[in-house]
Amino acid sequence: MTNDGPISRRAARRAKARRRRRRNTAVGLSVVVVAAVATGWAVLGRGGSPAGAAATPRATDTKAPPASATDTVTATKAAHEPAGTITLAFAGDVHFTERTANRLGVDPALGPMSQALTAADFSMVNLETAITTRGTPQPKKYHFRTSPDALGALQRSGIDAVTMANNHAVDYGPQGLTDSLAAQRSSPIPVVGIGPDDTAAYRPYVTTVNGVRLAVVAASQVQDYTNQAFRAGPDRPGIASALDRPKLLAAVRDARKQADVVVVYLHWGTEGQSCPGPEQKSIAADLSEAGATAVVGTHAHVMLGSGMLGPTYVAYGFGNFLWYGSSPYPHSDQTGVTTLTVTGGKVAKAVFTPALVDGNGVPEPQTGAAGRTITDRYEGLRGCTGLKAPPS
Repeated sequence: MTNDGPISRRAARRAKARRRRRRNTAVGLSVVVVAAVATGWAVLGRGGSPAGAAATPRATDTKAPPASATDTVTATKAAHEPAGTITLAFAGDVHFTERTANRLGVDPALGPMSQALTAADFSMVNLETAITTRGTPQPKKYHFRTSPDALGALQRSGIDAVTMANNHAVDYGPQGLTDSLAAQRSSPIPVVGIGPDDTAAYRPYVTTVNGVRLAVVAASQVQDYTNQAFRAGPDRPGIASALDRPKLLAAVRDARKQADVVVVYLHWGTEGQSCPGPEQKSIAADLSEAGATAVVGTHAHVMLGSGMLGPTYVAYGFGNFLWYGSSPYPHSDQTGVTTLTVTGGKVAKAVFTPALVDGNGVPEPQTGAAGRTITDRYEGLRGCTGLKAPPS
């Protein structure tokens, strides 16, 4: 929830709805053009409500429910699809530090790729940072942090939810975690995968978009210091861990009972490796059996392949997106936005819009030969995944 009173929230939502209508009318033609370009380089198959979660920027919610209840959200933007169909857009790792710190003062913070994210009914990224100005750096090599302004900046870039279930969410220890949880409570968008206890950290964020009930769960499978020292438990704040597989699967089954579409966003894989490891394939299969519509994620700093695992769409790695520096791995600057069309609870289409992280850490859209190079390589990455191409 925001800190505004109910009347202010309603007024703000009405104002945003009016702005969206004006924007949609003014830029309708440009949206068609952008969509046509994206389709030209499309790669088919490539590639609860947490404590303190607030409404998505393209939806309005009712008064915040108690922790045991579920958000009821009704989409306010004009749907681009028939009732019962939604589009979901995903991108990779984001943070605001070093060369990307100044993006907090730029709208949209995610640059021109925000168009692909805003065009979807629901968009999500991984926020790979603590949200604090305090705390003590933990015993690890890299430390990332930002201010709560990052959440508003992402909202203005078209993002509807973020996950903080990753290996940098608690880079500044217990005090930094306390601040991150405070930012979660006042966030303008839902923050999943982290909470004051395990119940909150694993709790699905549930929303209704275009008549479709959507649930999102997040967790980290990375075996690292954060997952060991700051794993959420009873009366213990921290991140949701995929290493506790029974607890994660229970959360997904619970989400399945509440929603038509279930997305699981994981932090997983091995840095620099563009093929999924056996632990990724194993948990993807379990999550599919538990009812996940899509299992997606990041961590490796490079893209991994994607496709269908039975009825479930799996994207093993989106790579870097808004990134503070160059990763020491080949192709680590290649990235993009994956947009899924889901109809009747099943993935009907997957479209990849390619991008390249520039010298300022911002993902820039790629078309022509440059776009083909990235999308062709992304398509080829499916070869080591065991996944099938999604329906077109």
